[in-house]
Amino acid sequence: MLDAEENNMGETPRTVLKALVEQRHWTYRKFVEDFEAAAQRNGVKNLSVSEAQFRRWTSGKIQGLPTADACRVLQEMFGVDADQLFQTPSLDTSAPTYNLEAEIDMTARDAQNEAGAAASASISDTAVEQLRDDVHRIARRYHVLPPFEVLRAARSLREEIEQHRDRTQVPIQQQELLILAGQACAILSTAAFDLGSFDSATRLARSAALYGETARFDPLRAYAGGTLAYIAYFSGRPGEAAQYARQAAMLPGLGDVARRRLAAIEARAYGHLGDTSSARRALAISTEAGNGSRDDLHDGIGGEFGFNEERLAMSNGSTCLLLGDGQKAEAAAERALQLVSDKAPAARSLPVVGGTAADLATARLMRGDLDGAAHALTHVWDVPSEQRATGLLARARQVRRSLTDPRFRETALAAELGERLEYFTRSAQHQLDNSPVSALEI
Repeated sequence: MLDAEENNMGETPRTVLKALVEQRHWTYRKFVEDFEAAAQRNGVKNLSVSEAQFRRWTSGKIQGLPTADACRVLQEMFGVDADQLFQTPSLDTSAPTYNLEAEIDMTARDAQNEAGAAASASISDTAVEQLRDDVHRIARRYHVLPPFEVLRAARSLREEIEQHRDRTQVPIQQQELLILAGQACAILSTAAFDLGSFDSATRLARSAALYGETARFDPLRAYAGGTLAYIAYFSGRPGEAAQYARQAAMLPGLGDVARRRLAAIEARAYGHLGDTSSARRALAISTEAGNGSRDDLHDGIGGEFGFNEERLAMSNGSTCLLLGDGQKAEAAAERALQLVSDKAPAARSLPVVGGTAADLATARLMRGDLDGAAHALTHVWDVPSEQRATGLLARARQVRRSLTDPRFRETALAAELGERLEYFTRSAQHQLDNSPVSALEI
């Protein structure tokens, strides 16, 4: 569109360069031909001027001067110093009247060129769809994959997403690729945590939150906030963990599943703090029915982004252990195991089974039932070494500590279970030595 000042016939050109171009009746095509020829004569190779750049030069919209090579070429073309070419001409200039038709034609050409450039700076919607499916597949299969495999797959996927994001300027594609990159970072954060790398998990969770903020996708920010919370309490900072969970729960657009997850995480944090009343309040919130609201991450994708009933029961059972309520912890663990056993074998999460069974063993040891604990641990031994993640290993270590109680110290069964638990934790594959600190011991 023409500026208001340029819409008047006979207006003084805004630059001396514009006036000289009009005196010669040059079109952009003629100008660029002479410019390139002058550049060759001056020994400057591959120097040209786009139509958009030509318009900026002649309209006075350029700040400062062009490059030194361009200035040298312009000076040869017009015999005028470059700094004068970009000044406003005097009122007595002999330049002809403003060529409205040429300016409209140039505007149309400029728009056509830029529209073509924008169209070429896009990617196939099919490519975005495939990336979306790949992210969703990893999230939904996380429970049956070793964390190390997830880490490698999600890392490659995140890099591929970023490569595609660099190739498109289409806003809707940029928006979705930002969200997908954030989801890949969130999965990477969980995998890094499960492998015992708390610092890297924190960095990745913060990256996921930043992607969510940039894309204005609050469910991703909430998920990342919950991840930061449980990393914090496993790192011995339960007060910080509770704050992360509370802040995440305040974000808009969250469904019932997201809020249950955050409430359960907050309850665990208060359990580590020994704040019984706050922990029980959060536990109650985590088991409320909700209002049926959903979001595109926790509900739409689910999987690792979800928080199903058995994971809720397992988490709340762990909180009850922290509060010293063995009876409720045992009931929650038994419920979680029953929920898992009701599923088809391919849909069962072995880390959840193992973690729940370990909590069940601890709860039974609290009331002196060593045989019952040994029976619960049969589920723990079934978890393969490559799927022994941080949460499961922490629970297994807690069982080992509980077996040192004076009631069991002299029994052969307790000694045998203790040795098996030590080997179980020591033989975990790809697991960094970053076990939860003593402040988290029950």
